[in-house]
Amino acid sequence: MIEIQNVRKSFGDLEVLKGIDLNVNKGEVVTVIGGSGSGKSTLLTCINGLEPINAGKILVDGTEVHAKSTDLNKLRQKIGIVFQQWNAFPHLTVLENVTLAPRKVLGMDKAKAEAIAEKQLKHVGLGDKLKTYPTRLSGGQQQRMAIARALAMSPDYMLFDEVTSALDPQLVGEVLETLQMLAEEGMTMILVTHEMSFARDVSDRVAFFHQGVMAEIGVPEQLFGDPQHVETQKFLASVR
Repeated sequence: MIEIQNVRKSFGDLEVLKGIDLNVNKGEVVTVIGGSGSGKSTLLTCINGLEPINAGKILVDGTEVHAKSTDLNKLRQKIGIVFQQWNAFPHLTVLENVTLAPRKVLGMDKAKAEAIAEKQLKHVGLGDKLKTYPTRLSGGQQQRMAIARALAMSPDYMLFDEVTSALDPQLVGEVLETLQMLAEEGMTMILVTHEMSFARDVSDRVAFFHQGVMAEIGVPEQLFGDPQHVETQKFLASVR
């Protein structure tokens, strides 16, 4: 499980996480919603160890992420993360992009890495794009390639940071379908999203962040249907 204990994070004088407590169990899908600047994306980068924290603890399967003794490269093999921008290598084919990390990080031989990459690309609906270059893909296909690239490392957890926000509206659906498939397969996920209907449908719990605080968390039916915090009520009224 992922355990987040009283985590605080500041950028200079700006405190963006103000004592976050959250546990995410194996197989659970937790969606984080809230306005811009509420600390949602920062939380994901802290979980993955990409950003240091100022106070508190984050533990992944009992390993403290920010402890000096922790091998972050090894830990990150457990925690896949996909960002808004897919950051593919344009000179490599789709297959080569997805095999890169298993080969370089895990030391996998080419044949095994390609077999895993091909499996994951088929998994996200890109089995016919193995020899295509990323610039020849649509935005939705590029984002699905980024998901396959993360899955090729066989992570136990997946973090998704607004992965549809840079896409044209007509491409959003195909990426959300991929995330829905992963949720149904039991992948443990924390998703930051602006897609409220998706959050309602796919989540086990939804957390609402406001100004660096987790103002409210609950099952989708409760949080969307009967929000208790006034800021949650305001936010949901503004996005409906």
